[in-house]
Amino acid sequence: MNKLDTQYTDLLKTILTHGAEKSDRTGTGTLSIFGYTVRHNMKDGFPLLTTKKMAWKTMVTELIWFLRGDTNIKYLVDNNCNIWNGDAYQAYIKRYNKGEYVGKTKLLENSKKNRTLTEPFTMEEFIDKIKTDDEFAKKWGELGPIYGKQWRKWVRKTTRDEKIVEPGVYETSIDQIANLINELKTNPDSRRLMVNAWNVGELDQMVLPPCHYGFQVYTRELSFEERYVILKSRTNEDPLKYSRLDNGDYDQHPKEMTTKWMNEENIPTRAISLMWNQRSVDTFLGLPFNIASYGLLLEIIAKEVNMIPDELIGNLGDVHLYNNHIEQAKEQIGREPFGLPKLWCLDEYHYLMDKELVGPIPFNEKIEEFRSDFFTMHNYESHPAIKAPLSN
Repeated sequence: MNKLDTQYTDLLKTILTHGAEKSDRTGTGTLSIFGYTVRHNMKDGFPLLTTKKMAWKTMVTELIWFLRGDTNIKYLVDNNCNIWNGDAYQAYIKRYNKGEYVGKTKLLENSKKNRTLTEPFTMEEFIDKIKTDDEFAKKWGELGPIYGKQWRKWVRKTTRDEKIVEPGVYETSIDQIANLINELKTNPDSRRLMVNAWNVGELDQMVLPPCHYGFQVYTRELSFEERYVILKSRTNEDPLKYSRLDNGDYDQHPKEMTTKWMNEENIPTRAISLMWNQRSVDTFLGLPFNIASYGLLLEIIAKEVNMIPDELIGNLGDVHLYNNHIEQAKEQIGREPFGLPKLWCLDEYHYLMDKELVGPIPFNEKIEEFRSDFFTMHNYESHPAIKAPLSN
């Protein structure tokens, strides 16, 4: 049974039944509740909703953009990910209206002196300019110090009487993702395994303050039985890689010998869970995206530190349905879920699909150098997508 889709549609029902009518910054209006928790066991499948088709590649591209520490939409636009286009365009129009007249010019009709008038680009013209003009994109595609900046380059200002790493340097940046990975490898039981995007000192510089503003991870030791299941499943699925192991009855081997095999084959010794916190939740369009995105982030971090993804938890604050999403939500509630898909990463995908390979392709790229084609969904079956307007 697909518990994730059931949780999600139950949430939609709760909002429709008990949600309070509230105004919002977009002027659309919402039905809203406060406080909700989503939980998903990663062993049940990858958390990608099936009651409507999800834009998987778009979600992967945005997460990689965050992990690169990028805050300019140029990378997104070049990779056909358009979810931040509206925010960048609104920022451009705001600056235009304040006197930064960068746009298209045209000759005024009936002008004896060939006078010209500057008009702002349309949204389509603006995005095309981002694609084709690197200098324009560098200035106008920037969204401020949003997620990627905070995750990878959180600014720490120092004073002259503090110890400075380099002479004359009074500002340093903190790579929270790198610190998290290092801490997981050296001190996995720490209760400080957190990444925060809510930088109070830079909120006014962001086109949009973080909706999902932080996450924390937690690890535990795997039991012998849990590691044993992993060993057997990998042996059955990847006979070439594990050909030196006996494909017979493993239960006949002593525990010490099996443990030695597991260690030699680098079978993980720990499981890792992730919990994210979100202040504002666009339940119809945003939340399914957030669930899958943090599910992928958990998978990536787990792979980086050789752990098994365990549980995904979302703590949600203002959970709302925009008024122009209500009919779409009702349509989704009436759909029967399919089974959840499985995530295949580059090495697993190539190994399982091409039995002529003598071993998997190493998954050793730096986390900021991942590409969307590193990941694919296996056995993803879903209902058709449901269109709904984006409220910016």
